[in-house]
Amino acid sequence: MNKPRIWTAETIAIGSELLLGGRLDTNSLFIADHLAACGVELRYKTTVGDDVSDIVAVLKTAVRRSRVVVLTGGLGPTIDDLTREAVARATGRRLARRKAALDGMIARLAEWGRTATTSQFRQAMIPAGADILPNPVGTAPGFALTWKGTFLAALPGVPREMEPMVKECVLPRLQEWLNAQKTVAVTPIVRRVLHTSGVPESLVDQKLTGLIPAGSPIQLGIYASPMEIMVSLTGPAAVKAQGPVTIDALFDETRDRLRDILYGEEGDTMESVVGRLLGEQKLTLAVAESCTGGLIGHRLTQVPGSSGYLDRVAVTYSNRAKVELLGVPAALIDRHGAVSAEVAAAMAHGMRERSGTSVGLSVTGIAGPGGATETKPVGLVYVGLDGGPNDTLTKEFRFHGGDRNVIKQRSSQAALDLLRRWLIKKGQG
Repeated sequence: MNKPRIWTAETIAIGSELLLGGRLDTNSLFIADHLAACGVELRYKTTVGDDVSDIVAVLKTAVRRSRVVVLTGGLGPTIDDLTREAVARATGRRLARRKAALDGMIARLAEWGRTATTSQFRQAMIPAGADILPNPVGTAPGFALTWKGTFLAALPGVPREMEPMVKECVLPRLQEWLNAQKTVAVTPIVRRVLHTSGVPESLVDQKLTGLIPAGSPIQLGIYASPMEIMVSLTGPAAVKAQGPVTIDALFDETRDRLRDILYGEEGDTMESVVGRLLGEQKLTLAVAESCTGGLIGHRLTQVPGSSGYLDRVAVTYSNRAKVELLGVPAALIDRHGAVSAEVAAAMAHGMRERSGTSVGLSVTGIAGPGGATETKPVGLVYVGLDGGPNDTLTKEFRFHGGDRNVIKQRSSQAALDLLRRWLIKKGQG
């Protein structure tokens, strides 16, 4: 019997805007997770601009080192959408307009009350011998083919189009192709994820020192972002059944080591965890934001069903707004400043009283780059929470090393985390 092995893959993100800072490539993470379920490990990620010869070059390199290659982007109707031409040139296949691709595009446009333009007909040009991958959301079809023993798929770069195409079109074809490869057996890859908040990457690393035994095929990943430190365990699924050191066992130990700083697992977000706790306790929330400018409200309303617990969000950016909308005493602002624990508490209290909700949450701070003083630097943030009589708390944060956007993100995360911890304590008694 053939020994199971992990096949390697590469993603190629196509578009000059990805190189010039106009847009980030987030597709590779989604693709990596779904390839793993088929026993295919994403080992390389390449980004290339809108130049046919450059795309051809990176594609040829990818095929030499990977058995699965997924391209995203460059399938639109404009002159800089060159993926079709590049794949045809690299593989030596002729481009031809395919009826199925054309019919699908025309039908989608008809649903929108539009007709195809001359430039959009380019989207129906597909390399000879390739399978057409229908686009259930947009007009640009994808395609899949095998070249030099490599499975190759080309997809649109827009995530909302790419994601359903991966699940509905690419994965079934890839699995069928893998099953037909008799030279090796394939074992799925398992990835388990935990989320921490409010601590630096170095502390997480310290807590997990020595977790993975020497020689284990399971890999530990620690990933820092402005709002959290994410921890992942990745390895072949077969390891789950081998000896005492399984992915499940290591996941449990990781959870135990990080328990005091964990806020969620797998696909959890801070806002979804907070929403779940509010819903379970049948509590309602109102939020007063200053330096975050509505970011907390945006995050909360991204969660389906948030109308069941979120009553209102007010952006009280100016001192006048804090006084008029929340009832914060002007004298309190004059005495302590708008960025202070006292004003954060008053904002939360005023928000809860005026809304009649179970809890009021507030945030006020200095996001920069201006507005700082000797005693109140950029990154100084106060979060306030009011849960009723004799249940008010505030917390000070000092966020360093970030720009305005990063400070806003960290402030929103800190506010939601304070609320999460309060909800857990309240739920316990």
